Amino acid sequence: MKIGKYSFGIGDRFAHEGINQLKALIEAEQLFGVHFVPVWNKSNREHQIVGTVPMETRKEADAAVKALGYTGQYLVDADHINLSNVDKFIEASDFYTIDVADYIGKTGSMEERFLPAIKEAGKIYRHIAEKKGVDNFVTEVSMDEVDVAQTPEELRYILKELAAEKIPLQTIAPKFTGRFNKGVDYRGDLAQFEKEFEQDLIVIDECIKEYGLPENLKLSIHSGSDKFSIYPIMGKLIRKYDKGIHIKTAGTTWLEENIGLALAAPEGLALAKKIYVNALGRMEELTVPYATVIDVDVKALPSPEEVEKWDAETYAKVMRHNQAEPLYNPSFRQLIHVSYKIAAELSNEFLPALEKYTDVIGEQITENICQRHVKRLFDK
Repeated sequence: MKIGKYSFGIGDRFAHEGINQLKALIEAEQLFGVHFVPVWNKSNREHQIVGTVPMETRKEADAAVKALGYTGQYLVDADHINLSNVDKFIEASDFYTIDVADYIGKTGSMEERFLPAIKEAGKIYRHIAEKKGVDNFVTEVSMDEVDVAQTPEELRYILKELAAEKIPLQTIAPKFTGRFNKGVDYRGDLAQFEKEFEQDLIVIDECIKEYGLPENLKLSIHSGSDKFSIYPIMGKLIRKYDKGIHIKTAGTTWLEENIGLALAAPEGLALAKKIYVNALGRMEELTVPYATVIDVDVKALPSPEEVEKWDAETYAKVMRHNQAEPLYNPSFRQLIHVSYKIAAELSNEFLPALEKYTDVIGEQITENICQRHVKRLFDK
């Protein structure tokens, strides 16, 4: 099984937006002439928080494909799995993001820091292959959820050793310089990112030739949603080197659901406000698991009394990722990003609302993926 040149990870916390997500990628192909393989992704942590199982993601993907008459390749990603939880995903998934970040050392030589993680990746890959069959899935290795970025030289070592483990790697997710916070733009030195990204593309090409890695090996950008300032850079460089890319998004769809609810009807706005007020009271509980990928300025968060006065348009302007909008509040957006647990607890209200207002919500999701994400990557 080989994944197409360009692929887009479309996470969906509540498994209600598969059709709207697929519509966005179909529309993007019509507008920009670039085909993205849709890859529905959901992590074990997300399943546990929401109370779902991997087969629900498979059913969502299959239903969206059938509803739209889509005939291209599509995949379902067992996102950020390890040996302790991978078996839950065997039946449902055909793309595996093997996460070995916890095995990366903080000091020592490259071998001392990275070899334990690479050996663990080999164990997990062989476990999946034994259960699934070697030709029946796509393999990604993820090393992005660490504090220190991997240099191009370290990426070369990692790829060399992954090849030695005989892992038919098709995507690799390294840690890049800068902050890839959830739901907001990239924070860091754009010139440094461009240099690093270009060097990584060169390293990948060289490692394909030297170590016999799959010819379609490409970079995977995790927490890729809303990193608008680096999209033109990545688009320019993958065209320059004729390379593919995998962009993984998840929470941006949940955020657009939230905006759509607020815009759809007074009861939807009231529910969106209720989620925020509850999140404000449980901020530590919600933010600690995401501490490495969010930066919430508590002083910038509006009070419940202030939020109660907002109309639907104000709520949407505060939430929507539009940096030209004076009301846009990235701290508010990041707190909502990690607050899907609240929506899950309010599922008796939240899920029926998603279905009732699917038209308005769908417009937000399709526009977000197509016009804010893919357009920035391929609109020359």
